[in-house]
Amino acid sequence: MTSVISKDGTAIAFDRIGAGEPVILVDGALCYRASGPSGPLAAALADRFTVITYDRRGRGESGNTAPYAVEREVEDLDALVKEAGGSACVCGVSSGAALALETASRIRSITKLALYEAPCIVDDSRAPIPADIVSQFDSLIAAGRRGDAVKLFMKLVGVPAAFILLMRIMPAWPKLTAVAHTLPYDMTIMQDLQRGRPLPAARWAALTAPTLVLDGGKSPVWMRNAARALAGVLPTATYRTLDGQTHMVNAKVLGPVLTEFFGAA
Repeated sequence: MTSVISKDGTAIAFDRIGAGEPVILVDGALCYRASGPSGPLAAALADRFTVITYDRRGRGESGNTAPYAVEREVEDLDALVKEAGGSACVCGVSSGAALALETASRIRSITKLALYEAPCIVDDSRAPIPADIVSQFDSLIAAGRRGDAVKLFMKLVGVPAAFILLMRIMPAWPKLTAVAHTLPYDMTIMQDLQRGRPLPAARWAALTAPTLVLDGGKSPVWMRNAARALAGVLPTATYRTLDGQTHMVNAKVLGPVLTEFFGAA
């Protein structure tokens, strides 16, 4: 295992493939190197860039020093940027996009930033997330009800009940429940951005990295509204829709878009 030590002493496991300027991929909820979209996306970028994929804290082979705070995950990503040579492009997907944005607004060593469908709720196009959602997840995890925590998360993101039932008998289910204890982490990152209110533009006013905000043409209206709103408040952002894509974006579609954006002078 290759790892970097974060500021609080936590070991963060990562892989590095390809050659060229560094790009770091940031996963969303329940995803890590062995389970999620980063592997295929890294492969799609590796002929042009040195691509780093990593296990966010508490997942896969990374450590999980308590107590959790968003600042610790910012420090983890900062440590990876330093490991990459002191600067890097970063792409975050889903809640990983929100984490990548939070990090880029605090450090200047992220040179370009791509954000795919940070799941903000900015209007009344869907119900806001309950204000006590973090404590709901904490209670389920404390009671050992990992499967119920994953089920709750799936309901929140709009997965149909019949599909959730089917997922519970699929081979991927144990991988999801293995990292269920990190769901409160993602909800902590997102909780202030899922209240159905306009985004806090001042929060990211210090962002200097050129930013590409992306969504999928077949994604839910609320998620596309969020992407447009995010592009509208970020000082350095452009907005682009990937036709035919959903929240589960295809690496063969996203890869060329990132290559163009990260590779441009």
